[in-house]
Amino acid sequence: MLDGLTAVLTSFPPRSCAAFKVEPRGPGENGQPKELAVQRQNAAFPTPYRKTRTIQHRVTGAGRGLCLVAVAYQPFGKDPVTILWGSLCPALLARVLGTTAVAMEFAELIKTAKVENVQLSCPGLPPIKGTLCITSHHLLLSSQPGGNGEQSTVELWLLIRNVDAVEKSVQNLGWYQTSRTNSSHRETRIASSLGTITLKCKDLKVLQLEIPGMEECLNIASSTEALSSVGSVMMMYPFFYRPQSMKLKDGWQLYPLQHYYQQIASETSAWRLSCVNGDFTICSSYPPAVIVPAPVDDKVLKKAARFRQGGRFPVLSYYHKKNGTVMLRSSQPLIGPNRKRCQEDELLLSAVLDGGERGFIIDTRSAQAAKQARMMGGGTEPKSFYPHWKRLHRPLEREEACVLVHGAEGTDTTLLVTALAQVILDPDCRTLTGFQGLLEREWIEAGHPFHFRCAHSAYSHARLKQEAPIFLLFLDCVWQLGRQFPFSLQFNERLLLVLFEHTYASCYGTFLCNSEKERCLCEVKEKTHSLWSWLNQPSELKKHLNPLYTYNSLVIWPSVEPQSLQLWQGLFLRWIRSSQYLDEAWAEIQQLGTSCEDAPEGRAGRTLCHS
Repeated sequence: MLDGLTAVLTSFPPRSCAAFKVEPRGPGENGQPKELAVQRQNAAFPTPYRKTRTIQHRVTGAGRGLCLVAVAYQPFGKDPVTILWGSLCPALLARVLGTTAVAMEFAELIKTAKVENVQLSCPGLPPIKGTLCITSHHLLLSSQPGGNGEQSTVELWLLIRNVDAVEKSVQNLGWYQTSRTNSSHRETRIASSLGTITLKCKDLKVLQLEIPGMEECLNIASSTEALSSVGSVMMMYPFFYRPQSMKLKDGWQLYPLQHYYQQIASETSAWRLSCVNGDFTICSSYPPAVIVPAPVDDKVLKKAARFRQGGRFPVLSYYHKKNGTVMLRSSQPLIGPNRKRCQEDELLLSAVLDGGERGFIIDTRSAQAAKQARMMGGGTEPKSFYPHWKRLHRPLEREEACVLVHGAEGTDTTLLVTALAQVILDPDCRTLTGFQGLLEREWIEAGHPFHFRCAHSAYSHARLKQEAPIFLLFLDCVWQLGRQFPFSLQFNERLLLVLFEHTYASCYGTFLCNSEKERCLCEVKEKTHSLWSWLNQPSELKKHLNPLYTYNSLVIWPSVEPQSLQLWQGLFLRWIRSSQYLDEAWAEIQQLGTSCEDAPEGRAGRTLCHS
């Protein structure tokens, strides 16, 4: 029965959520109540109904099953409505599943599904005319078949989630047609219209569609806008994508934190793997397991978490094998204007240092921003409470010392600094598998809010406060490293471009949601495919390898002088400038590298790669 359960009532088609309490009244058929009393703000009204369809969604999280059931009802003489009920409160429902109701039916958002004689134009390619179809997740355009029995080919297969902005314009056309009747001439005015839709995509591609008919043009534009802005994570394409060559659970356990911890444990016993956040109650943005100093027990961690914004207490990010120094990350301490202190947090950081060692706290904010944060309840670590730690608001010189990195929340620039530092310091992170593991550990599991930060790209007219291209900035920095050290990265530019595209719009679930907690609630690892499973297929793997790669065990210190940094043309100009000659050059280099590998050992000295 519905008694005592929280429900959400929305208009149909649903566009927003509102909280209601639903109670059954009177017996009905098959155990269903005859009518529902819907209460909102102490106002109740009876709603007679008949059921039209039922959609069920099951969400599992933290070891307990949470069930949501959505039923569409048709009130007598009124439009349909959709009712959701379950054991999730409205706030959690809105946070996990987005602001759009779960029971949305895509068909209600598609006003015109097919249009003939549509012309597609994009920079660098000749215009193509064909049939445009819009589905729940894709825009398809198939070219018109030729006159020799040729089959139509699909020229456009665009994931609607990739659309960042839709611009439309309609032009009215009119002309006179002359007709002859009884030796007289008569002119008839013919009116028509032609609509143009410009699709600006998140991967910086710009497409133009010329659609005959004003109504068809406006319908396609409004449907594309509605489908591209669906807020519910569980209604996105990764939950529907089922390639035959892949299994759902493949790729999700390739880079577990336990494996990374075992590498550290083989070098030192100063660290341990803690499951204090196993149920996500200590920190909602941390993974269930974290690496912490061995002398510090979980009780200390729990109290230290209360002293850090969002519960992000200091955890190990990187262990340098050569000298045993470490890099930690966290969020800002909640010092506040009254200079609060937490002895457990001080104990946690002191356990990192041996004896009289000195550590550095790299605050990614400016000194002025950190001072302002203190007036809002945040702040920085006072030197009087952390005597062995020196705080810096600038880059650290090359010095052997332990480092703690944090900004405000610790989910953006903090992760950029810790991840980029590992690419520079650790040769294993410069391999293809090591780089994937780094992204999984330092970005995905570490709680970078991809769903918020990558909701829109450069063309969107809506600018939300939570959007920022932090991960794109990291990829740009890695590309700069690859340009300055062309032999030291095992992967090539194509991998960075693929990662950029899939963070904004993907058929895989790797970059969905904002944290591991939300991925567990949405069952991302059970119901979507992993990007790593596709990238590591042999046919795809060779496309993303650098043919010039040679293992380099040294630290690669990049030049950050302005003249050393260049525009990433392969990303920002790839839809404007042709890369044909560059692609041909890399293909030839790839062939030369393959011929070197296949050359007999006795002839290796005469091959190009050994010259």
